Amino acid sequence: MSEENENIGFELTDELLEQVRQLVEEQNDKELQKFLEEFHYADIAEILDDLNLEEAIYVIKLLDSETTADILMELDEDNREKVLRNLSAKEIAEEVEELDTDDAADIIAELPEERRHEVISNIIDEEHKAIIKELLLYDEDTAGGLMAKELVKVYETWTVAGCMRRIRGQAKDVTRVHSIYVVDKNERLIGRLSLKDLITAKSEQKIAEISNSNVDSVNVHDEAEDVVRIMQKYDLEAIPVVDDDQVLLGRITIDDIVDVMKEEAEKDYQLAAGITGDVEADDTIWRLTKARLPWLLIGMFGGIGAASIINGFSGAFQKFPILLIFIPLIQATAGNVGVQSSAIVVQGLANDTIDGKIFSRLFKEFILALVNGLAISIIVLGISHFIFHTSYFESLTICVALVTVIIMAAIIGTFIPIFLDKRGVDAAVATGPFITTSNDVFGIFIYFLIAKMILGF
Repeated sequence: MSEENENIGFELTDELLEQVRQLVEEQNDKELQKFLEEFHYADIAEILDDLNLEEAIYVIKLLDSETTADILMELDEDNREKVLRNLSAKEIAEEVEELDTDDAADIIAELPEERRHEVISNIIDEEHKAIIKELLLYDEDTAGGLMAKELVKVYETWTVAGCMRRIRGQAKDVTRVHSIYVVDKNERLIGRLSLKDLITAKSEQKIAEISNSNVDSVNVHDEAEDVVRIMQKYDLEAIPVVDDDQVLLGRITIDDIVDVMKEEAEKDYQLAAGITGDVEADDTIWRLTKARLPWLLIGMFGGIGAASIINGFSGAFQKFPILLIFIPLIQATAGNVGVQSSAIVVQGLANDTIDGKIFSRLFKEFILALVNGLAISIIVLGISHFIFHTSYFESLTICVALVTVIIMAAIIGTFIPIFLDKRGVDAAVATGPFITTSNDVFGIFIYFLIAKMILGF
């Protein structure tokens, strides 16, 4: 693959796809290889995602394993699963041998149990095989599940000259050398070393003399989300992974963290939309139904609850029919305010920027809701009076109810995510139908309660 063209902007066009399809159909392997050499492996993966399975398999088998291994990692997860299903265990083994151990373990982990063992047995490199087996023992949502074993480490007792000779052999297996890790004779992590420090040091100096003992690390059993927070906070491109005895086991690089962040964002987005479970658009009807139905049922019961409240105050509509007109306004405002407040809190919890006591947070939301409520109420007051010709007391009822409902929705939207987070529940669940439904019901109840107090029905 041409290094010069790796970072050139890529646009997938119908003409480009048609050209690839035609070369595949003609089985013009030489021209197809030459054509694809101009693209980065991520761009080729994007092309394959738009081809049918048969065409994608043809391209995968045509290109060399070094290229297709990287392509597989960039493929859409569902497409990758289909491709792997159509490759032999030996072919998959050839692909994973070209990958870093963490990526290789990720690919193999996606396979069924029986096929997983078959692929591993076909890996020729015994060291690579042993490392993959080790990584598969860790939970995928932990630092151990994210780490790669490829890194550059040196011993504190080495001299700079000796270190330079030895790291050349280590570095050939590492795609990018972010840091050089310093360990003691027991393999415990005790520091780090930059290439600049190594190059500028005197040949006879000991590594212990020039290394930096201030090194951030994560435990192999730490949650993936905790690793993300640490790397975000300290702007790290890589972080070493250690065990309980501080023994250096591997490292996690920024590309792995980006993948975790993407997965978490997708999961939170689905939860916010009222979808439980990790689902895709082309999943089965049954799986999509199981993911969506629970929240739809919550919404249904919430609607029934709101209907019951309205029915309980049905006698008021004969005397004040104007109240019916503003029910959608009350419900929509309550739902929107609640979602806004909860979304901000959930974002803060995800970024670890929520600090201070919960009461100060609630007070801030109360003041904000009061300001917003008064602004909206003034506008509604004018509209209700001049367009709907409501009486003074009817306008007052609507405005007071709006302010109260907005304050209530903001407090609920702030409190519930924090409460869920402290109970170990994903707070993103609070930004979807849960908040909307609860605020709809409470909003309607408050609306008619205030109306009864002011209008006296």
